[in-house]
Amino acid sequence: MEKIILIMVLMTLFGSCSTGGRKAGEGKAGMAAGVAENNEKTGFDYTVDRFADLEILRYEVPGFESLTLKQKQLLYHLSEAALMGRDIIYDQNNRYNLAVRRTLEAIYTAYKGDREDAQFKALETYLKRVWFSNGIHHHYAEDKLEPGFSKEYFEKCVREVDSSQLPLRKGQTLDQWLAEITPVIFDPAVMAKRTVQSGDVDILLASANNYYEGGVTQKEAEAFYAKMKDPADKTPISYGLNSRLSKENGVVKEKVWKVGGLYTEAIEKIVDELELALPFTENAKQRVVIEALIEYYRTGDLKTFDAYAILWVEDVNSEVDFVNGFTETYGDPLGLKASWEATVNFINSEATKRTKIISENAAWFEQHSPTDQRFKKTDVKGVTAKVITMAMLGGDCYPSTPIGINLPNSNWIREQYGSKSVTIENITEAYDKASQGSGFSQEFVWSDTERDLIKRYGFETDNLHTDLHECLGHGSGIILPGVFPDALGAYSSTLEEARADLFALYFLADSKLLELGLLKDKEAYKAEYYRYMMNGLMTQLVRIQPGKNVEEAHMRNRQLIAKWVYEKGLADKVVTYENREGKTYVVINDYSKLREIFGRLLAEVQRIKSEGDFEAGKRLVEDYGVVVDQPLHDEVLARYKLLNLAPYKGFVNPVMTEVKNAAGDVTDVTVEYTEGYVEQMLRYSKKYSFLPSYN
Repeated sequence: MEKIILIMVLMTLFGSCSTGGRKAGEGKAGMAAGVAENNEKTGFDYTVDRFADLEILRYEVPGFESLTLKQKQLLYHLSEAALMGRDIIYDQNNRYNLAVRRTLEAIYTAYKGDREDAQFKALETYLKRVWFSNGIHHHYAEDKLEPGFSKEYFEKCVREVDSSQLPLRKGQTLDQWLAEITPVIFDPAVMAKRTVQSGDVDILLASANNYYEGGVTQKEAEAFYAKMKDPADKTPISYGLNSRLSKENGVVKEKVWKVGGLYTEAIEKIVDELELALPFTENAKQRVVIEALIEYYRTGDLKTFDAYAILWVEDVNSEVDFVNGFTETYGDPLGLKASWEATVNFINSEATKRTKIISENAAWFEQHSPTDQRFKKTDVKGVTAKVITMAMLGGDCYPSTPIGINLPNSNWIREQYGSKSVTIENITEAYDKASQGSGFSQEFVWSDTERDLIKRYGFETDNLHTDLHECLGHGSGIILPGVFPDALGAYSSTLEEARADLFALYFLADSKLLELGLLKDKEAYKAEYYRYMMNGLMTQLVRIQPGKNVEEAHMRNRQLIAKWVYEKGLADKVVTYENREGKTYVVINDYSKLREIFGRLLAEVQRIKSEGDFEAGKRLVEDYGVVVDQPLHDEVLARYKLLNLAPYKGFVNPVMTEVKNAAGDVTDVTVEYTEGYVEQMLRYSKKYSFLPSYN
């Protein structure tokens, strides 16, 4: 799998947007002060809600008012298409997610008792978390969410709701339904983890997601798709990308997600909005792209999907762009089946000058990479990069969202036709503005020297790291003939993210960036180096529950890199842990040698990918990316708790509305930023919910 949408979690948490980490404010008081100060300057309220380990933000859509009416109408219908598939990601994540969500929403809206009661407040928080995670498992750690309210209280609330509002199966009594649904919510051993990607288990049977059904085993699934593959095929389809694999009466078969197939109720609505968008396309090429996507949704044909992907990547002149479909394969333990996601955006012309410089020099970066010449592209094609303004998020990109995108995933399409890479600057700006007033750096950064570097260069180098990661990192290198794209199996996502991160880290310190005018100070890269190492070795551990190891691919990637380079530089004390007043800090003693070690690891990860060396990839991930240093973890959690920060952040969308005159003609499309988190989620459940509760 050629990794694409990078789920940026801005783990530095203190003032700018870092590849792979989300940020938070400085506790309630500090956060409020920072937000108030920022609102006074900008007049925009970024913070919406705070609960559990989550903070909800809103993002602004600057430049929308300056677009033509035709562009606004195109964005409107593409945005509606981005919301129509909301139910799909819930069902993909777990077969009970829609039933649980609808039950909780029915209780929440109909409840007549004391809404300040501790049990009800716990139920409310649980519902908010289900919305955020698109289901009953944590969006990042993937463990099942803990309810916080009792089973008895839940059953009491359910019995007070009109049964017509509950997702009972046909012929089920309420008692029978409760006996089925309560273990799903309350028993931690039932569907314990959404996606299991390693360990001495059958990773399909151990996973709670809904990409496989009927007891399909890992061995059966691998055999099913192995039979389809032709080693001589130079343009293979993405096998299994848009289907659920099902076993019925001992026979394994695919249920394709398409019009007339699985998820048809939602896909038909998506297609309707895509068709409504056609009259407002900016040019003939953009129209053909949308028509090809519609055809793919109608047929489910993966050859048609490849044709659409080629047309999409070749459309480089349209100002408005989008992603809509079954795209990322992180949720599938085998890295084959894609979650449904959608984004809608338009170009930020001024900021795109930066990524244009990068893409125009893609061949130079490829040839100067520290990887073996055998694994380099001899002809770098179609690296199109831009900075965009996000207008709407949907599916697996909402509420937790990427800050960078690189598509398509197909290796042969990338090699022959290139890829599109974007940095989403209005999202990174929202993270940055909402983080004002943080005390994180004072607690975890070693000294004023590093804090000053981060203050001066952090936002700049962080965005540049994202640009390099997405524009060049994911598009670099080749897979040798005869190596299948999924050769690295469950480790594919982690290793691909590591490859792109290492590519960006290596070149951040290159004098070429100064020559190109992308950085103005030769010391600037040190800000990103320090934050990356501190994050990978220490601070991202705030996202792991006590006693747990690392599961999520991006977190594994960051720990893998940080621990490997720490170990390889130990003899020269390139990076060290230092203790001061009983607190552990990461210290970088030799930035130049650190860069050299980044390059060595990049060369090895590229070799693993190019050769499809599964065993070497497995060792790298399992040895460095998984196991947590528990004493250090305990310390980080204790220090972080005192700051009262939310380690995860997500967004509400703006509200886009058509303005019509008396004759019913659209005269404008407006964007508003006043909708709250609960208000938006309940509205979406009412307006964009089309799938049955059980699929």
